[in-house]
Amino acid sequence: MVFPSSSKTTSAGYMMKMPPLADKRSIAEELCQACSGPLYSQGLETFQVPMALYEVNRARVVQSMLEQLEDGGVSGGSLTKGLILLEGGKQTTRYDTDHEPVFRQESYFHYLFGASQYSDCYGVLSLPEGEATLFVPTWGVETETVCGPSPEFERVKAELGVERVLGVGELKSFVEREMKRLEEDDEGTAASDGAVNGGDQEEKKNGEKASSLSVPKLFLLKGLNTDSGNFAAPAHFAGIEKYKDVRDEETLFKCIAECRVTKSPAEINLMRYTNWISSMAHVGVMRACKPGMMEYQLESLFQHHTYTYGGCRHVSYTCICACGPSANVLHYGHAGRPNARMLASTDMALLDMGTEYHCYASDITCSFPVSGTFTDDQLSIYESVLAAQVRVIRDLKPGVSWLHMHQNAEREILKGLVKCGVLTTAGTDDIAKAIEEMMDAELGAIFMPHGMGHLIGIDTHDVGGYAAGTPERSSRPGLKKLRTARIMEEGMVITVEPGCYFIDPLLDMALSNDKQNIYLDKDRLKDFRGFGGVRLEDNVRVTVAGCENLTMCPRKAVEVLDVMNGGVWPPELDVMPELKRVWAVCKEGKMEFLNMKVV
Repeated sequence: MVFPSSSKTTSAGYMMKMPPLADKRSIAEELCQACSGPLYSQGLETFQVPMALYEVNRARVVQSMLEQLEDGGVSGGSLTKGLILLEGGKQTTRYDTDHEPVFRQESYFHYLFGASQYSDCYGVLSLPEGEATLFVPTWGVETETVCGPSPEFERVKAELGVERVLGVGELKSFVEREMKRLEEDDEGTAASDGAVNGGDQEEKKNGEKASSLSVPKLFLLKGLNTDSGNFAAPAHFAGIEKYKDVRDEETLFKCIAECRVTKSPAEINLMRYTNWISSMAHVGVMRACKPGMMEYQLESLFQHHTYTYGGCRHVSYTCICACGPSANVLHYGHAGRPNARMLASTDMALLDMGTEYHCYASDITCSFPVSGTFTDDQLSIYESVLAAQVRVIRDLKPGVSWLHMHQNAEREILKGLVKCGVLTTAGTDDIAKAIEEMMDAELGAIFMPHGMGHLIGIDTHDVGGYAAGTPERSSRPGLKKLRTARIMEEGMVITVEPGCYFIDPLLDMALSNDKQNIYLDKDRLKDFRGFGGVRLEDNVRVTVAGCENLTMCPRKAVEVLDVMNGGVWPPELDVMPELKRVWAVCKEGKMEFLNMKVV
């Protein structure tokens, strides 16, 4: 990114552009808004990502680091200067073969550098300037004949909008020079301060020398992902042991993970694109679906649409194409449960599929009758889940507890099950009271045994769900499956995905539980053995006054059936404004809002 600024010559002999951090962020935000400067696109009419998006991310992280360190009692001291060092994703091979799976960048690295296409890189940010240097691998003629020429530094610099690009082989010497420069800068500052203050006693100067001369730190990424249980690994290069006394492996993870929790306007616009292309792919699958097809054909159609028309090479996660009883397996489609069943005319299809573009994800689930017509029982369960989704979206705003949103979804599903006769009120005419008693008996978790949603961004299950200082994970059934229990904040993007399933082992548990079986109609329950389940999932942005729905899928039953019978989408009329869908399409690489009429 090119910024107007003053210049400074480093110990390495190159010029550093150093506008104030706030100015860098402001200029980058203007470039994002105008969609100018370096742009990433897959060509044709695919979305144009302003690379200034990642300059904004870098500025946010650096500012968070400075604030965090100053809050820790260091104001202008040693910890406000140093280098942030990250190691990018590696190009791996499959087991012991030389087959290379399609490369996908490591998420934290991508968040700061946007280098989605470059493997085996390193990245450095300077504190407090926030200047970015990317280190890319280079290779000799033998590798060039197979992989093409080594990346050209100036081209990569222009493409990504970073201040500097060097070879990986220069990383060690660069870190040495920069750490020395930062230390010399502080020594110069200390000497200047001493001259200004003059008259201090020599003994006092000697006693304060260690504290007044700052020691630059090397900030590395290390921390627990509360979804996977895995740790982000700190960067490593030969010779890094030299900095063992100035390594900081705590501050960076805390700051960057928290920055990723709330999204910038440019990130939201990119996620609006991934939601649009995924929504339209789901619509295409709905139109094509018919009895006699295989589940994997639905997966194939989704991936074809998102790659052909959206330039999306990666899906956000393994596609779940669960039809009929397959939907009893919440993460169907994985090893041992491939999307390999033939669709029957009596099936409900539950399709959980999302694509990613420039590493930003979407996560969308649609449920619909394979036959193109709802049976009474299918419609009852579908509308129960839809009511849960509507209630959460209606109530979602800054300050509400996600745990409470999950509980409200359970309440709506239980109401629907009472209405269709699966549950009874145990002799009371007070339905509201009976629902609360069912909640106390933890009956909701029998029918919705997963969390009601999760943060989403560069990762489908995005980071920060159980960060330090946020509400802890509940131990209660259902609630303990939540991937976050946070209080909602403006700028969060979270999935709203209520579901209702008829999973035999859970039903059998409820029937043997005296606190739960009093609410079950055992004969009516038999009608739903083998039914599978229904889930609806939208990606929702928390706004200052409430929320907006980035997902644009058919949801009302009449919308679903109309699309399956060839109806146009997006529609001319929004028949469910309570879902707060914000309608947009991508034209000439930019997202354009539609002026949708509302019922």
